[in-house]
Amino acid sequence: MRKVEVVPYKKEWSKLFHDECQKLEDIFGPEMMNVYHIGSTAIPAIHAKPVIDILAVVKDVEGVADFNKEMEKIGYDAMGENGIAGRRFFRKGGDERTHHIHMFQKGHEEIARHLAFRDYLLSHPDEAQEYSRLKQRLAFPIDINGYVNGKNDFIKKVDEKAKHWAKRGGHHVNEVD
Repeated sequence: MRKVEVVPYKKEWSKLFHDECQKLEDIFGPEMMNVYHIGSTAIPAIHAKPVIDILAVVKDVEGVADFNKEMEKIGYDAMGENGIAGRRFFRKGGDERTHHIHMFQKGHEEIARHLAFRDYLLSHPDEAQEYSRLKQRLAFPIDINGYVNGKNDFIKKVDEKAKHWAKRGGHHVNEVD
C-alpha cells in the first residue's frame, strides 16, 4: 500500500516543475503545445502530497506512445489512459512518487477542468485552506484509496464552482510561477 503523506507547501515545487518542463520540451519538442503546473503543489500555502502534477497539452495524443522509451529513460512509467479516456498518464518514482504527467490532446475537456480547479483555488484562498485541512485529515489513515475517495465530494463541488466562475470570466493563469 502506498503511504499518503501530506506536507506544507514547499517553494522548491515550482523549481521541480520548471526543471521537468525542460526535460519534457527536450523530448517532445514541437509536439508539446503547453505545459501547466496543476494539483495542490501548484497552490501556495496549502498542504499537498509532495507529487508534482503536470498537465501537458500535445498536438496528437495518439503519437505520445512514440515517446515512451525516452520517458522511461528519465524515470517515468507509461500508464496509458489510466482511467481517463483521451489521457496519457506517466508517473515517476514508483511507490515514492515524485511526478505525475497528464497529457491531453489540445481541446480535451479535462484541460479546462484542471486549469479552472487550480485557478479557482488560487483566487479563493478560504476554499483552498478548506481543501488543505481536508487533505490533512484524510492523510492520517495512510490509505491512498480512502484519501482519494475522501477528497472526491470536495473536488466535485469545487469543479462545479470553478466551471461557473470560469464562464463568468474568472482569471485564467497560463502557467503558475
